[in-house]
Amino acid sequence: MRVQPAAFLRTTLPLDLSQLAQLDGGRYHSIWLPDHMVSFWPDSIWTPEFTDLAVASPSPHRHLDGMAVAAAAAVLTENVPLVTSVVDTVRRHPALLAQSALTIDHLAKGRFVLGLGSGESENIEPYGFEFSRPVSRFEEALQVIRLLWDSDGPVDFDGRYHRLQHARLDTEPYDGRFPPIWIGASGPRSLDIAGRYADGWWPAGAWTPEDYAAKLARVKASADRAGRDPEKITPCFIQVCIIGRDDTELAKILEAPLVKSFLLQVSAQTLSAFGFQHPMGEDWGGFHDIDPGVLTRDRIVEFLAGVEPEMILAMVPHGTPQQVAHTVKEFVDAGLRVPKILDYGAMAGLDYAAQSARNVREAEDELMELCGGIS
Repeated sequence: MRVQPAAFLRTTLPLDLSQLAQLDGGRYHSIWLPDHMVSFWPDSIWTPEFTDLAVASPSPHRHLDGMAVAAAAAVLTENVPLVTSVVDTVRRHPALLAQSALTIDHLAKGRFVLGLGSGESENIEPYGFEFSRPVSRFEEALQVIRLLWDSDGPVDFDGRYHRLQHARLDTEPYDGRFPPIWIGASGPRSLDIAGRYADGWWPAGAWTPEDYAAKLARVKASADRAGRDPEKITPCFIQVCIIGRDDTELAKILEAPLVKSFLLQVSAQTLSAFGFQHPMGEDWGGFHDIDPGVLTRDRIVEFLAGVEPEMILAMVPHGTPQQVAHTVKEFVDAGLRVPKILDYGAMAGLDYAAQSARNVREAEDELMELCGGIS
């Protein structure tokens, strides 16, 4: 399994599918497509007062359905695998996910990967979906998907969250192979589930190479106990980073309110492990606690005043494209094989967003040169 970067296709308006031809040329291992109802940026900060990105887009929540965009991308590409990153198993019934995944895989001629996760409250609870016991609910959904795929004829299932009665899914897989399932998981139970079910894995957070290696080891150990080949699980990661062309530019990026707001996705417990008190308080749970419509301007202003650049620098790779690549290489040494370098510096404003793609490409080039002998 050689090291190869992944590409991101944003599933927000305005949707740009014209880049698919370039992404399909062999440079990328796969294209990852997010699936959200809302973003992690609070409404109160998405205003011209804080960012000129609000001038270009009236809302950070103009999301499209990730599965639907994947279907469109399937017929507009020929080579590269397409991965949902990730679809939760709450808003969509697992039976529907099983059928939709087969549908897209037929459109893609065997190139679709069903990326799944247990979900975030901001995408679930405001819409009236039940979000208690998310890990148990997630595992049961995986059981339902596999049951429908692997069974010949109608099946019954009487679970805690789902019930099937004489249910059937007779649609055969493309070329005799069901779509791979990749799982986003970070907690101990979720990592064990990934080992039992996943064909690919990426953590919701792995803040050091040692952390990534430990989580990957747990996934592989679980796979081994389940009688599966651990080496057939693809280790992935969405590597958030901050790229600046020099120290002066990096310092300006770190002062941008939306870049500072990255820390809203980090729990107080995690930040404490790096020696900092979280500006949102000691009970802040990270992205699980974000409610974009509830965090007021006053609360966000107070939060921004408490963010120190060193907090962000401690959490993510940063620096020039070359420096970022060298840091990501440490995660490769820890077992990572499919990295997506996600430059959060693009959130510093329109000028930075315009140059972000070039920065990421340079970081990818450097990383591939560093990993030339790794397979």
